Amino acid sequence: MNKKLAAALSGGAVLVLTLSGCSDDSDDKVNDWAKKVCDQVQPQLQKIANANAAIQEQTADNSKPADVQKTDSAAFQQISQAYKSLGAAVDSAGPPPVDDGETTQKEAVKELNASSTAYANLKTKVDALDTGDQAKFADGLKGIADELNKISTNGDQALKKLQSGEVGSAMSKQKGCQKPTASAPPPAAPSAPGSDEESMPASPKATATEKA
Repeated sequence: MNKKLAAALSGGAVLVLTLSGCSDDSDDKVNDWAKKVCDQVQPQLQKIANANAAIQEQTADNSKPADVQKTDSAAFQQISQAYKSLGAAVDSAGPPPVDDGETTQKEAVKELNASSTAYANLKTKVDALDTGDQAKFADGLKGIADELNKISTNGDQALKKLQSGEVGSAMSKQKGCQKPTASAPPPAAPSAPGSDEESMPASPKATATEKA
């Protein structure tokens, strides 16, 4: 089930990861605003990428529930903090110098803070799972993956608006707003071979990195 969690996590809508295009029609004020935001964004995007990679490391069939719980809990905490910092970065940059910039900024900050709260709630839920009952633990992870999918697919309209038009074009040129590569997480503690396959269905090779 942690494979589904990793797939759902990597499919999440994260600020500026969907940016594309290299238009040069942005004026200096918009470019300056984009740089101010993106310089603060990159470390947070890196944290999210690393957390995603850590969850994917715990997708082997013989991963112990306790190890999965510990990894996922830490990852959700890290992502929650990253989203909070992303919201602070957009907030501190002030409204982008475009039409309706103040409203766009406020709505984006609101969504980022909501995502931070949502991931904090997921941490609480994964911490509460019963690692002593593998079947129940797997069911619990499935429920968390379902919630994660909802977080990933809902409520990102303001972020999409922020990433569109002149502002999006300016942000796409900033290195800090480009997709980071996850640094390799530390190897998971070796687990003794067991019969965990039924309760912890997962693939050693998660395919989620295609979208991460």
